[in-house]
Amino acid sequence: MTRRIGIDVGGTNTDAAVIDAGAVVATAKTPTTEDVLTGISDALAAVPHHDVDTVVIGTTHFTNAVVQRQDLNRVGFVRLCLPSGRSLPPLVGWPTDLADAVRGRTAMITGGVEYDGRPFEQLDEAAVIEAARRFGDAGIDAVVVAGSFSPVDPTQEERAAELVCEHLPGARVTLSHRLGRLGLLERENAAGLNACLLDLADTTIDAFSSALDDAGLDEGTRLFLTQNDGTLLTVDEARRHPVLTFASGPTNSMRGAALLAGVEDGLVVDVGGTTADFGALVGGYPRQANAAVDVGEVRTLFQLPDLLSVGLGGGSRIRVELGGNVTIGPDSVGQRLLTEALCFGGSVPTLTDAAVKAGRLVIDGAVSPDALGVDPGAVLAVAAELVAEGADRLKLTAAEAPLVAVGGGAFAVPDRLPGISDVLRPPHADTANAVGAALAEVSGEVDRVFHELGREAAVAAALELAVQRAVAAGAVTETVRPIEVEDLPLAYLAGDARRVRVRVVGSLAHR
Repeated sequence: MTRRIGIDVGGTNTDAAVIDAGAVVATAKTPTTEDVLTGISDALAAVPHHDVDTVVIGTTHFTNAVVQRQDLNRVGFVRLCLPSGRSLPPLVGWPTDLADAVRGRTAMITGGVEYDGRPFEQLDEAAVIEAARRFGDAGIDAVVVAGSFSPVDPTQEERAAELVCEHLPGARVTLSHRLGRLGLLERENAAGLNACLLDLADTTIDAFSSALDDAGLDEGTRLFLTQNDGTLLTVDEARRHPVLTFASGPTNSMRGAALLAGVEDGLVVDVGGTTADFGALVGGYPRQANAAVDVGEVRTLFQLPDLLSVGLGGGSRIRVELGGNVTIGPDSVGQRLLTEALCFGGSVPTLTDAAVKAGRLVIDGAVSPDALGVDPGAVLAVAAELVAEGADRLKLTAAEAPLVAVGGGAFAVPDRLPGISDVLRPPHADTANAVGAALAEVSGEVDRVFHELGREAAVAAALELAVQRAVAAGAVTETVRPIEVEDLPLAYLAGDARRVRVRVVGSLAHR
């Protein structure tokens, strides 16, 4: 591995880590700026960046755009579903303000396949062409194509995309089968979230590239983003599928925690300035959620880590209720910690103030706050209860498991917790997210139904396809290895049918 820089943009801080031959050379923590990109430039300036082969960025920029309803494309939806499938239209169940920001035009078209891959109806190509023309007349170039059971057989989706691009020059088409699983609405929702971010993806990635140029990095320095399974996302793929960056920040922290602490299986808590994110490690990678996940209040069913977020961070506000009960958060001063916390001369009591007052935390420039107004031990005890509850909710068994505590607010995690065998605090824990980004590997994934092959042959075919995808994305063939293999016989299909999902990872090839 050559020298890399990992950068992770959080709600409070933008962290950077320089990795050379797999070892941490330098780290830095800088405040996240309002425009985010200045924070990236500041982070690059804070670490040595000569002879860098690769820069990897983890960002919440796209997630924030959905949550804040800002900078979103209007989207045209093509659903291949008639004569059925019209009762619940696209964007049903979306928050009204988000649906209003995204809604372009919708075309319900004859087509789709059955659960076993047989055509439900033949694709009405003339209707697809007419829809493309109507989208063009409305000034819409971000298009979603979603068909019933398309992950089983994506042929109709792919043909519809060809027709849209042919009759709507410049169209950017998101195919639902590339982002989601069998549920039509959840898969269409994921594709819709992706399509509404396409313009923002272009401007954001262009700005990332400009930040690298302004920092004086070599012309050949490669830029990657991180995706939500803890692996690398090429710039081209990020432009096409920005939704894959959702939850990449917590995932980076979990990968960094696993690598820094040498833990393959266990729990991780990343305590930042605003939230504490809990996750579970399986084989050194985040355990994936198996149920529908809400993103910006939109129900989706695509690959996301199994995470629990709690409103607990270094900037969380402390309050004393009537009766003397102490509460922490969920609101936080965030990136204003250095100006608003008591220990920095501000007027807002925060969890950081309690830690400084108790002597658990020493920060350059901070002073012990005299006006805290509450026993700091009581505050830290409440924080410990929140951490213990979060860790317990992520465990799948009653057996004790190690917990890796990372992030700038990891001081909130006590040394002993019920159900936890060890609380580990590895070096560079406060920038584990940037370390995880810098050390990210390349992945390849296949999730499809195989017929009449038998279990061993079906798994082998899926593994071969996943390896090909990883190598095409830049992995070194000899390093590619499986980290997840799922095999599910489908009793409701005729003959020997089974759904196989395989995920492989491998080292990034040198420039």
